[in-house]
Amino acid sequence: MRHLMVLQLGGISRAVPLFLVLSMVFIASAERSRLTSSAALYLRERHTEGYCAMYDICGARTDGKVLNCPFGSPAVKPDDLLSSKIQSLCPTITGNVCCTEAQFETLRTQVQQAIPFLVGCPACLRNFLNLFCELSCSPNQSQFINVTSIAKVGNNFTVGGIDFFITDNFGEGLFESCKDVKFGTMNSRAIEFIGAGAKNFRDWYAFIGRRAALGVPGSPYAINFRSVVPDSSGMKPMNVSTYSCGDTSLGCSCGDCPASPLCSASVSPAPHKKISCSVRIGSIKAKCIEVAVAILYIVLVSVFLGWGFWQRKKERAPVSRTKPLVNVTNIGVVRHVSSKKDENIPMQMLEDVPQITNGVQLSIVQGYLAKFYRKYGTWVARNPILVLCSSLAIVLVLCLGLIRFQVETRPEKLWVGPGSRAAEEKLFFDSHLAPFYRIEQLIIATIPDTVHGKPPSIVTENNIKLLFDIQKKVDAIQANYSGSMVSLTDICMKPLGQDCATQSVLQYFKMNPENYDSFGGVGHVEYCFQQYTSADSCMSAFKAPLDPSTALGGFSGSNYSEASAFIVTYPVNNAVELEGNYTKKAVAWEKAFVHLAKEELLPLVQSKNLTLAFSSESSVEEELKRESTADVITILISYLVMFAYISLTLGDTPRFTSYYISSKVLLGLSGVLLVFLSVLGSVGFFSAVGVKSTLIIMEVIPFLVLAVGVDNMCILVHAVKRQPLELPLEGRISNALVEVGPSITLASLSEVLAFAVGSFIPMPACRVFSMFAALAVLLDFLLQVTAFVALIVFDFLRAEDNRIDCFPCVQISDSNADPDSGANQRKQGLLARYMKDIHAPILNLWGVKVVVISIFAAFVLASIALCTRIEPGLEQQIVLPRDSYLQGYFTNVSEYLRIGPPLYFVVKNYNYSSESRQTNQLCSISQCDSQSLLNEIARASLVPETSYIAKPAASWLDDFLVWLSPEAFGCCRKFANGSYCPPDDQPPCCSSSSGLCTLNEVCKDCTTCFRHSDLQNARPSTVQFREKLPWFLSALPSADCAKGGNGAYTNSVELQGYEDGVIQASAFRTYHTPLNKQTDYVNSMRAARDFSSRVSDSLKIEIFPYAVFYMFFEQYLNIWRTALINLMIAIGAVFVVCLVITCSLWTSAIILLVLAMIVVDLMGLMAILNIQLNAVSVVNLVMSVGIAVEFCVHITHAFMVSSGDRNQRMKDSLTTMGASVFSGITLTKLVGVLVLCFSRTEVFVVYYFKMYLTLVLLGFLHGLVFLPVLLSLFGPPSRCVLIEKQENRPSTSSQI
Repeated sequence: MRHLMVLQLGGISRAVPLFLVLSMVFIASAERSRLTSSAALYLRERHTEGYCAMYDICGARTDGKVLNCPFGSPAVKPDDLLSSKIQSLCPTITGNVCCTEAQFETLRTQVQQAIPFLVGCPACLRNFLNLFCELSCSPNQSQFINVTSIAKVGNNFTVGGIDFFITDNFGEGLFESCKDVKFGTMNSRAIEFIGAGAKNFRDWYAFIGRRAALGVPGSPYAINFRSVVPDSSGMKPMNVSTYSCGDTSLGCSCGDCPASPLCSASVSPAPHKKISCSVRIGSIKAKCIEVAVAILYIVLVSVFLGWGFWQRKKERAPVSRTKPLVNVTNIGVVRHVSSKKDENIPMQMLEDVPQITNGVQLSIVQGYLAKFYRKYGTWVARNPILVLCSSLAIVLVLCLGLIRFQVETRPEKLWVGPGSRAAEEKLFFDSHLAPFYRIEQLIIATIPDTVHGKPPSIVTENNIKLLFDIQKKVDAIQANYSGSMVSLTDICMKPLGQDCATQSVLQYFKMNPENYDSFGGVGHVEYCFQQYTSADSCMSAFKAPLDPSTALGGFSGSNYSEASAFIVTYPVNNAVELEGNYTKKAVAWEKAFVHLAKEELLPLVQSKNLTLAFSSESSVEEELKRESTADVITILISYLVMFAYISLTLGDTPRFTSYYISSKVLLGLSGVLLVFLSVLGSVGFFSAVGVKSTLIIMEVIPFLVLAVGVDNMCILVHAVKRQPLELPLEGRISNALVEVGPSITLASLSEVLAFAVGSFIPMPACRVFSMFAALAVLLDFLLQVTAFVALIVFDFLRAEDNRIDCFPCVQISDSNADPDSGANQRKQGLLARYMKDIHAPILNLWGVKVVVISIFAAFVLASIALCTRIEPGLEQQIVLPRDSYLQGYFTNVSEYLRIGPPLYFVVKNYNYSSESRQTNQLCSISQCDSQSLLNEIARASLVPETSYIAKPAASWLDDFLVWLSPEAFGCCRKFANGSYCPPDDQPPCCSSSSGLCTLNEVCKDCTTCFRHSDLQNARPSTVQFREKLPWFLSALPSADCAKGGNGAYTNSVELQGYEDGVIQASAFRTYHTPLNKQTDYVNSMRAARDFSSRVSDSLKIEIFPYAVFYMFFEQYLNIWRTALINLMIAIGAVFVVCLVITCSLWTSAIILLVLAMIVVDLMGLMAILNIQLNAVSVVNLVMSVGIAVEFCVHITHAFMVSSGDRNQRMKDSLTTMGASVFSGITLTKLVGVLVLCFSRTEVFVVYYFKMYLTLVLLGFLHGLVFLPVLLSLFGPPSRCVLIEKQENRPSTSSQI
């Protein structure tokens, strides 16, 4: 899944930060000048009770800010109307005042901009208003305000600077009550907007008192906040009582005041943090499981050694006894034979008693299989043409289904199961709210310094101008879709319906290069990094603040100037119907965007010594399509190498004089074609029934089936070559099938079952892969015992007729053929002699057995401990071609992004009626429940390391309740006729023909929607809620009311059917913490689901979390459970098949043990090789059970039907089948696997080359080293029998 750029859609207009100059609204400011003698008269203030330091308005700056008069006059008694107005806003001001009606109206107008930010926490709002009420209208103003400088504006003197004496207690109380108040629209705190992120009250005061240049938000002159009053001044600091946010009378929500005693008493339990058990041994700290397996290993080895020494002592004891060998057979008479040693009894008896021979007592199923294969082999040898043609005809019929062949490349169809909870939640979110927007992105980064290794800052004039050039090219893209041209403005997301919400530092210049110099260039950008929430000049072109963390990368903390990357994100509208015209238009533009990035932007950026990474929403799908042709050459080479090896291994020992006859090139080629036909038949069958193929099927299954199928080819040919030459060909074919047919059947059925188990995995790509592979292996097996056996008949007939391989029509005379070669040569091969003379004798040594058992036991126990280190996930880079441009993009995303993906908490069926408590159970403002949903989210964001929630949620419900409250008198307003009246700074209330919004008389009679008495406990009634919600969602945010919901919450609430008092779907947006690893994605999803489940159960409201990547990572929540269940089913299925065919619990248990060891060892090596656990690796693990069967079943079967003691039978089994297992199973798989290391796609290298290479090596070691030793120690009894021939003819019993 991949990192998504966070898009802040705050909906805050460019005028929002005007409230930052609240401290100036009643003060005039002018340029500082020397005090004239007449001006000095104004500074002779009287600092006593009842006197003002500033009174009335004496001028205005050129930017429109009014300037107060520096008059030290007595406070004035207001008229009753003005007194009531002042009391409504400033309840601490009584009696005389130091402000005129004009000053108060200016104050009131500016304060209304701040109220929507703070009204959710009445204590903070009250403290905040008291600060400015006292400064503006307090009758004792002169006691804590000292005018330090004045300036002349026109003919009037105005205030030029002041000292504001205020106690630290007030400052601390103010800051503590406001520091955690949320501004939900921007998922941030209100202090970010009204205090520039101040960390304490002194920082806040410094921000308020900073003198701002003309046209720049802030104070028009310097305010020096001081806490110590000069002794001789007669002044005393302002010390109005502050309210605590935990005060129940002015109750703030727990989200705005987490330190409240009420909230701390109801803190929800912290998410459970997984504790790993560990044991310290001296200075070494080890996991408990590691210590446990070490102890278990010591115990097991000790028991084994004790048993071994006892056994050896028992064998050396001078006890001579004879052992009767009694076997029952229906072929001859039972004979009782005694011998002083068991070694090779049947062979001795054959020498001494000619009428006695050896046979095999088969199980019922094996007996039926032997009878079937004997008759079937004879029939095939007599009718090879009929068998070949009929089997090929059936497969070719299946291949007709390829007419409907289709390839699935859509990621959501490949990696998400149809019954997925995440998929259902995504469908609900998309259909009821709105699909998550499409992401087009550029990442431009500097190259690290070669000396220090640190990348330089990207924020330079040249780089910003380069960014403007890039933006110009992107804006000029014209994509052709069905004859119409599509540009970015046609498809981009426009929160307020005008400008694209492009996330770029160019937004600080309104996306206009002409503003670069006039705004101040690089200095303006750095200024906006700190003032992006407050400065009007920093507002984006789409009328919302731009968080620098969304447009920059490679910085630490808030050091944006150190950023080493520009991140440019183009949000594009999405559609629910992915096949619709709108989506196709977006895809057409995305293709043009990627082409531009490759052909023009990349060379341009590289010429500036920078790097460029880019991606579009459709990039992954397009690259997966390209991947289908990326490894064609690799697959073809794999087939050619496998074919060459098969041709070599099927033939006899090369001799130049006869190799053209004894070689099996034509037979090997035919075998490869049969494998290819089995794959085509499988794909054709599933295509016919409507199942789409995948790229993994097209590239891996042919190789996989070939590697599996070649084994049986080699075993069949070698079995025929082992038969006595005096037998006719049909007898040799028949005997060969009887000899190896049951084991081939057992191995093939086990593989088919193991592969079929993978179809239970919910991930479609892996489920379909398993289905295709199971049928392909089944068809391959059927073709091997039909068509390939017929081809063996033809090939041996060719060799006996001295016809040249590859040119069977050409026959040479017997005189030209080497009499010691060709079809008449049946000498043991080099491998067989090695197995008999070297390998088996070495394994029979007692010391070697002890070492082998000890090493393999140690490795399997170590693998059990290592399994705990396997991490779930599937890196996105792995599934893409190595040369894909997305490789660099995903690397850059992990390296540079500093903000996580958006997270939505979706509430279903929210009942907003007056009778329901659900409003207070969800909201997080005053009078909301302390354990409400939004309060819980805010609380969880305080522990991001476990909750993975970075910020409090943006709440449409909170903002709606604030928007319609009477305190926010600039927001919810109505005309006299009851229709909606917008804020005063929006048309039609003001006209903006001159560029500035000039108030007119249209809205002078507008009133607030409600009075306090109209609401019930500050909450709207059902009717009021229903009527005003559409107003809120269509209200544009502006300076006079920043809480308008248009843009920020347009898609957060479903209005369809809401008239009944129930909102079917609504969402509250927050963000995950930055997620850099696959485990971060998995853990964040698990944490969000656990959180929502807990809150849902507590509130009795249906809530679920939603993020775009959840759909792709849901599988990893229970991947271990899925893996273990499927492995147990696969191993259990193999065990049942072995038990049914062999009718031997002993034999089946040994095969089960070896298979389990191979799988466990494979998982241990996965941890060492850093191979993650995902659906692909789970399928591989399940299929490894089927493949590993081949390394076990043939040796075990040969051991069962051999005679003698266990050591002799182990030697015979290695002599008989060891060479076939090594050359026909190990080397064939090894040759095919090695070719995959040259694949251009990392997924094949990691999950097929590495895993299958590891599996082949483990299978070889367990099958040819551990299993023979295990059989020699604990093997099942022999099924060899002694029979008396009643007729003087060759036995037709199984001959081993």
